[in-house]
Amino acid sequence: MKTVKIGICGLGTVGSGTFNVITRNQAEINARAGCNIEITQVGARRDNPNADTSTTNVTRDIFEVVNNPEIDIVVELIGGTTLAKELILKAIENGKHVVTANKALIAEFGNEIFAQANAKGVSVAYEAAVAGGIPIIRTLREGLSANKIQWLAGIINGTGNFILTEMRDKGRTFEDVLAEAQALGYAEADPTFDVEGIDAAHKLVILASLAFGMPLQFDKVYCEGIADVSPEDVTYATELGYRIKHLGIARHHESGIELRVHPTFIPERRLIANVDGVDNAILVKGDAVGSTMYYGPGAGSEPTASSVIADVVDLARMLSADPENRVPYLGFVAKSLQEHAIMPMGEIETGYYLRLSAVDKPGVLSKVTQILSDQGISIEALIQKEPKDDQVEVPVIVLTNRVKEKLMNEAIGKIEALDTIVGKVVRIRVESLA
Repeated sequence: MKTVKIGICGLGTVGSGTFNVITRNQAEINARAGCNIEITQVGARRDNPNADTSTTNVTRDIFEVVNNPEIDIVVELIGGTTLAKELILKAIENGKHVVTANKALIAEFGNEIFAQANAKGVSVAYEAAVAGGIPIIRTLREGLSANKIQWLAGIINGTGNFILTEMRDKGRTFEDVLAEAQALGYAEADPTFDVEGIDAAHKLVILASLAFGMPLQFDKVYCEGIADVSPEDVTYATELGYRIKHLGIARHHESGIELRVHPTFIPERRLIANVDGVDNAILVKGDAVGSTMYYGPGAGSEPTASSVIADVVDLARMLSADPENRVPYLGFVAKSLQEHAIMPMGEIETGYYLRLSAVDKPGVLSKVTQILSDQGISIEALIQKEPKDDQVEVPVIVLTNRVKEKLMNEAIGKIEALDTIVGKVVRIRVESLA
C-alpha cells in the first residue's frame, strides 16, 4: 500500500482534533483512502496538551512543513488571512496539495489561490471552511450537481445561534448571553466576526459561489449583526408564531444574486427554525431535488476535523489523477464561472417585522397604515399593546407582506418623522423559506 505523507500546520482546536482523529482511526481512514495516510510532520508554535505528538516530528517553523520535500498534502489550520495565505501559496508553489479550514482566506482570496493552484496542477480542498462537520461543500459541488440551485439559507454561525436561543428560551439580554458565550469558548474575546455577521458572510460567499457558479465576491455581501435584537423582539416573534435566526441567504434571480446576512423572522414550523444552540443548518432549494436541509455541529475540534480528514482522504485517492479530471474548486470548471451581478439591498424583496413606539392617542395607527399603503405595502398583522403603568407610549407591532427594501426604507423614514412616533423604528426581515 502506497504512503501519502501529510504535514499539519497549526495544533490548536482543529489541528489537535485532526491529529487525534487520524491517529485514532488510522485503520478505517487508510481503508477508505486505499493508501497509508501518515502524519509526517507538524508545524506548531507551541505544544497542545490535547494531542500527544511525542513520536511525531514537530517543528516550530511552519514553513519548514511546506518546504519539506517528503510532504504530499499540507493541512493549513493556523487561521487568519496573512500568514496563512503566504503559507498556502508557498505550498502550492512547491507543488503540494492543500487542505484548509480557513473560511476567511477562501472567501477573500480564494479566486487568487485557486488560480495559482490550477496553474501548478495541484488541488485546494476546504470542506471544513463552512459549517464545521456538515459536508455542505461536497454536497453542493457534487451531490447536487444535477440541479440548478434556486436559493439557499443557513444558520452558519453557532455563536449567534446560541445567543438567540438563550434569549428566546430564558428571556436574557444579548449582552448577558454574549458574556456566557465567551466564558464557554463559543465566542472570542473580540466577538465582532461572530455577532456582526462577518463570519457568516465569509461562509455565505463560499456557498453562493458553489451554488451559482460564480467567482467569490466577499465585498458584495450585505451584512447585519444581532447586537440590536432585543428580548422584546424575541418575545413578539414567539407570540406571532416566528423565531429569530441569524441567517445567510443567497437567491438566484434573472437580474442578479441576493447575498445577505441578517437577523430574520422564520415561521416556527420550519425545521430550520428549530435548530438551536451552537448547531448549524443549511437549506438548499434545487429545481430537481426540491428543498433539502443539512444539519449538525458547525464547529468544534473533532467535528471540524472530520471534514478536514475527509478532504485529505479525497486528495489521497486522486493524487495520480490528471488535474483536468479532478472536481473543480467551486464545482464548475473555471472557464464556466460567470460574473453574476449582486443585487443591491434596495432591490431585495422580503417581508418585514416593524416595532415602533407610538404616543397613545387616536389616529396614530391610521397615519402609520396610510404611509405603508401609499408605498404599496400590505399589512399581514398589526398589534397594539396596552401601555404599562403610567407610560404614554405603546408598542405597535406590524408584519408586512413582501416588498422591495427601498420602498420599506422610504416608509420607515416617513413613519419616524411623525410627531407621534418616539425614537427609531425597529425593522427585522421576514422569510417564509417555503
